[in-house]
Amino acid sequence: MALNDQKAVEEQYRSAEKLKTRISIHEKYSTNRQGFGNWIVSHYQIRSGMRVLELGCGTGAMWQGKEELIAKCSKLILSDLSEGMLREAESRLAGIGNIEYRIIDIQSIPCEDQSFDAVIANMMLYHVPDLERGLSEVRRVLKKDGAFYCATYGEHGIMAYLCGLFGPYGVTDPTSRSFTLQNGEKQLSRFFANVRRLDYEDALAVTNPEDLADYMLSLAGMSELRKLPRETLIAVLRENARDGVLHVPKEYGMFICG
Repeated sequence: MALNDQKAVEEQYRSAEKLKTRISIHEKYSTNRQGFGNWIVSHYQIRSGMRVLELGCGTGAMWQGKEELIAKCSKLILSDLSEGMLREAESRLAGIGNIEYRIIDIQSIPCEDQSFDAVIANMMLYHVPDLERGLSEVRRVLKKDGAFYCATYGEHGIMAYLCGLFGPYGVTDPTSRSFTLQNGEKQLSRFFANVRRLDYEDALAVTNPEDLADYMLSLAGMSELRKLPRETLIAVLRENARDGVLHVPKEYGMFICG
């Protein structure tokens, strides 16, 4: 990952506010009402007494309301590179026992070999500078019969659509394609004998273009987009709506490895 890209990622995730803005657009306008986070968690096979590590836990929102699942873990470690994210996660999950919060870099996990029954890394592998090293570390700390869960995006979703709309304004797609639904299986297969891809069917049906404009402006890597006046963003979005609704494709899914 280039230095400028790394700085953009650090800025984007330094605090929880911009992440909340991006999450809110999905909560408000997704056509699949199950919710991506709930769908991901529904595929976790966590049995009583398991040790679980999540890398890049963000705000911890996916664990809210999942006390029964958390209680099955003999230890649940929620980790992130951002202190701000960990503070938010700890605040959201206050009062729930057997959770440990730690700053951990996937490229150098400070845990013993084969110490976890499950490792989770959702929507973050495409940010890892040395992904091969990161996956090697996951394989090292995961038990031989353990499971690795990792969600990611595809190459034909929201960003590709929005950059297509704003291409005439010089906006190009800066989205990292280092780990996507299209190329993730090949990379994971180097470290895991069994890799299964699952796709989440969804889209956005946006009725207020101002919300989508705020979402776009929360993306640290979209420097070209942020040069445009907010009014211009809203106008372009309105022009592309049909009957007051802007239909935005989404492409998300996950891999389950063992």
